[in-house]
Amino acid sequence: MKKPSVLAPAGSARILGAMTERIAVLADRIIDTVAGDVAFDRAVLLEDDRIVDVVATADVPEGPRRIDLPGHTLLPGLLDMHSHLAGAEETGQGYASLVTSSGAHDAIWGVRNARLVLEAGFTTVRDVGSFRAFTDVEIRRGIERGWFPGPRMLCSGAYVTVPGGSGDITGLAVDVDAVVPAELRFGVTVGADQMRANVRRILARGADFIKVLATGAVLTSGTNPGAPEFTEDELRAAVETCDDYGSFVAAHAHGPVGIGRAVRAGVRSIEHASLIDDEALALAVEYGTYLVIDISDGDHMVEQGPALGYTEEVMRKVIWTNDVSRAMFGKAVAAGAKIANGSDTGIAPFGTEAKNLTCYVRFGMTPMQAIRSATVVAAELIGWQDKVGAIAPGLFADLIAVPGDPTSDITILESVPFVMKGGEVVKDTR
Repeated sequence: MKKPSVLAPAGSARILGAMTERIAVLADRIIDTVAGDVAFDRAVLLEDDRIVDVVATADVPEGPRRIDLPGHTLLPGLLDMHSHLAGAEETGQGYASLVTSSGAHDAIWGVRNARLVLEAGFTTVRDVGSFRAFTDVEIRRGIERGWFPGPRMLCSGAYVTVPGGSGDITGLAVDVDAVVPAELRFGVTVGADQMRANVRRILARGADFIKVLATGAVLTSGTNPGAPEFTEDELRAAVETCDDYGSFVAAHAHGPVGIGRAVRAGVRSIEHASLIDDEALALAVEYGTYLVIDISDGDHMVEQGPALGYTEEVMRKVIWTNDVSRAMFGKAVAAGAKIANGSDTGIAPFGTEAKNLTCYVRFGMTPMQAIRSATVVAAELIGWQDKVGAIAPGLFADLIAVPGDPTSDITILESVPFVMKGGEVVKDTR
């Protein structure tokens, strides 16, 4: 059944109360992400950082400052549910080199990366971890305090991983391995009891949710993406502890065994799901677990990996996971899986996040489904339906505009000329 529209019908303008600043945004068409439809002859009325109403263009009241976007489509700001804003872009040569740089290095890169992501039209991101614990939290705080531009952020604070697992620093000499700084191994965990303790420590230091590494990884040396790395009991301990704190768990999981354990344990989302099989897919659909699937970064790794110096091990894992992921994506769409957009930004260059939506369409979604994966579906994943993901009264005035119609050509979203966050225009290159 088609969902009701949140866009008001013609003639339904509300009387606006006293405002600090009124803005009316007018474009040729508006994407109604809730109904999955396109509306014409509409204007969006804003007050400060919120959307006040959506009215017929003929009903725009006198007084508001007008932003006219002729020939453009207006959408809510996009959401990326799998980002890593801290640090430099991926080199594909493992993580042992992290001990040769500093937290300041990662944070400064984060300032630069946050701006590029915002200017690409992504006004909200879920940051799923940095090796240096809580660098993402500090980037979030800097954005919230207005020190530099960036998207709204939910942060995981630190990777929760097994010793020598996909979220650990691998490949070090034994004597060096023994003196790795605590911030690089804050979430290393063995057993359900330590899992509960570490989850509490991470949430207490400002994380919004917990990221567990349930399987090996493509880019972590010496790990196997298909192999599970936590038991179901350990994963359930993380979920139960998050429940106590009103939080949730996102589980990095490539292989079907690890995916199954995480889903049964009650995680909110599976990250990557690159090697998912029919059985694990059916389980995710049954439990209503969100799948956050990155595809475009695989294209980048195949094309640029050799030039960047990716190891043979990494390239082998890249090709393996890419092949299975692309073959299974259409099955996941057809099965009705809840797929939320996640680009794994930081592997491909920052600012190219929308290429993931192009890949979603390429491998089985309609353009509207892809747009919804990066708006209402993503907002549901993080429980922010009352804040972002749609153009509706009461939500943040996070808007983007693109020339043409992205429901006909999704690639239009790869170059966004107009971005507004919280009622403030942060980019306008029309």
